Amino acid sequence: MVYITEDMVRRRSEHNEGEIFSLEEVSLHQQNIERIEHLDKWCRELKILYLQNNLIPRIENVGRLKMLEYLNLALNNIEAIENLEGCESLKKLDLTVNFVGRLSSVASLKHNLHLRELFLVGNPCAAFQGYRPYVVASLPQLQSLDGQEVSRSERIRAEQGLDELRRSVRRQEEAYARKRAQEKEELRRGGAAGAEQSRAPRGESAGWEESEEERQDREFWEKPCAFSPESRLEAHRHLEAKQKTTNLEGEPTPKTPRTLITAEGRALNLNQPKLDFCLSEDEEAHSIKLDLAVYRHMDTSLLEVDVQPTYVRVTVKGKIFQLVLPAEVRPDSCSVRRSGTTGHLLLTMPRAAGEIRAATRVLAPAPARPSRDLAPAPARSSRDLAPAPARSRTSRTGGEGRYVIGREWLEADPAHRSVVDLTNIVAREGGGGEGPLEGRGPLMPTDPSKGARLSEDFVDDPDVPPLM
Repeated sequence: MVYITEDMVRRRSEHNEGEIFSLEEVSLHQQNIERIEHLDKWCRELKILYLQNNLIPRIENVGRLKMLEYLNLALNNIEAIENLEGCESLKKLDLTVNFVGRLSSVASLKHNLHLRELFLVGNPCAAFQGYRPYVVASLPQLQSLDGQEVSRSERIRAEQGLDELRRSVRRQEEAYARKRAQEKEELRRGGAAGAEQSRAPRGESAGWEESEEERQDREFWEKPCAFSPESRLEAHRHLEAKQKTTNLEGEPTPKTPRTLITAEGRALNLNQPKLDFCLSEDEEAHSIKLDLAVYRHMDTSLLEVDVQPTYVRVTVKGKIFQLVLPAEVRPDSCSVRRSGTTGHLLLTMPRAAGEIRAATRVLAPAPARPSRDLAPAPARSSRDLAPAPARSRTSRTGGEGRYVIGREWLEADPAHRSVVDLTNIVAREGGGGEGPLEGRGPLMPTDPSKGARLSEDFVDDPDVPPLM
């Protein structure tokens, strides 16, 4: 048996921010409710109440709803119209497809002065002779019955024959009451006669044999019965028991937990929340950064971050995001920040001490050779200058780890790169041979007062500048 609980009402008041004391409309249809209760205490300001397609046998506990304007009780087990005198603002009442057999009970709606629409279609009383004129004459405030407007002439004719209609309706109600008593008696006896008539022989020609449970289910639905509140309730109980059995047999197999760490201790990548992310390395700060696109409006209390030396794990509303890091980090020095604009989560993880970094190869241009126009090239002997190879080669310099691509000149004496040798400009004394000038004075007098002599072989060439 399903009861109206506070939690049920509160879950259906989301449009009112979960507040039930000021609730004006609530829908409790298709909940298998068997009794109306608590609503007149919890929701005093109700204007619209939907209770269709339940198992409610009678109207009760709604008399305090003074502001109620629309009450929908279609597809229930109601047999009489009662306990609505306190609903002073009631304008529309829907009792479609119920079991109202006491047509005279509509007279209790006379006190509902604002009642304008009434639906009784699908009830046993709707099949009574004189049903519509009786209802129209009994409720002078009614403007529409079963969706059809009540005209003024129809009301006048109904009021003229009201006494005869009352006697006819009373006789039909008595006949219906006897029929209902007989149905209840047959139900109390178990309906053995109807079950015997509906029991069909088990056909072996079908080629299959039904189980005991299938046989009982077939017999239940094939057994003839009257359409009554008891048969409707019995059918509901049968379906409920079958549903419970099906749920127990067909319970889903629990999902196998996802593997985060293998048996060998190796972490695996996992993205259950399906979030976008960006992993980058900051060479200057010597750290690794993870930008995780967390949902913008998610509360930070739903996030859990766990940084390990080789992987990072972020739990987002119970779903795990795990990523293996490209290098080992220091968990105790990590920092986590969240953007107030985008909601993204930024993790900064410094590399562990002693982490080996790959050297960066920088291609530098080859050193420029000195121009012959700017400075005279010194004359070098074969033993001072080694011939350079004709091809280009790549060499690596000193301790900076830089690579230089270009032509390399190999020299026997590195001092020739920076010092210009001026001793080989002229030939040595004595005529032939190579080597530096020995025991000779300068080509030109540097100090005329000392009377320096000139060389006998000297020829003054005006195009050659003097040596300073």
